[in-house]
Amino acid sequence: MSTATILLLGAFAGCTIFLGLPLVFLKSLPSWLKIFLNLLATGILIFLLFDVLSKASDPINAALDEVRAHHTGTGVFSLDVFLLVCGIGLGSVGLVYFNRLLFGRPKVRPAPQTAGDSSRISTVVTSLARKTEHAPHTLALLIAVGIGLHNFSEGLAIGQSARIGALQLAIVLIAGFGLHNMTEGFGIAGPLSGQPISWRFMTLLGLIGGGPTFLGTAVGMTFNSPQVFILFLALAAGAIIYVVAELLGQAKRFGAPEIVMWGLLIGFLLGYGTDLIVTFGGA
Repeated sequence: MSTATILLLGAFAGCTIFLGLPLVFLKSLPSWLKIFLNLLATGILIFLLFDVLSKASDPINAALDEVRAHHTGTGVFSLDVFLLVCGIGLGSVGLVYFNRLLFGRPKVRPAPQTAGDSSRISTVVTSLARKTEHAPHTLALLIAVGIGLHNFSEGLAIGQSARIGALQLAIVLIAGFGLHNMTEGFGIAGPLSGQPISWRFMTLLGLIGGGPTFLGTAVGMTFNSPQVFILFLALAAGAIIYVVAELLGQAKRFGAPEIVMWGLLIGFLLGYGTDLIVTFGGA
């Protein structure tokens, strides 16, 4: 199979993310359904966090086994752990400082409290909490970035499999990741359900989330680097941690915990189910 064909199939695996994005065009949704879709996205991201960390740990565990069995490779193991820790830190805590630099920190002036001010203060606190949250469009963009970093590592796996001649595995990965990316499209669309959105912005989200699959395929066919694989998975994990914290923070305001938990559960199972299909295929 030619390089151009592999690259084309890698692009196809990334483009399937667009199949889940049209969910954003559903209008006049009831409030409970908006809540459910938001938490469905959160459940998918929670699974992706689990999936990303487990895959990033595989080469680290292999390096650790080498150190334990042959007392060699300490430098490689240390570098892998360093990249994992730094990547997660940069993707999570780094986003906090980036957003503080971009949006600034809200300043609150304390006012004298009287006996009749408790309800007013409660309203003000709630209003401030909402103002510090990301707008749905910003949150969807952050989710797309985290998923894009994850999909770059998936593209690396496709490209590296093709590079070493394991074409059957590469095809399985393309089919499996293509199916898996559909659920990731739902994850991006969740916070935008019922929100006004243009086709241009939806296309941008799809390119940010799915395009890195093609880029990773091209890079993976050029050279094989477990360290690059670990770094991008770690960055993805950090970004997903940041976004999940934001989404769960918003979920605390909802007065229907059963909807929250059903959304989280079904989202997690959607991600897990598509991953099982990839594993069943031999990936």
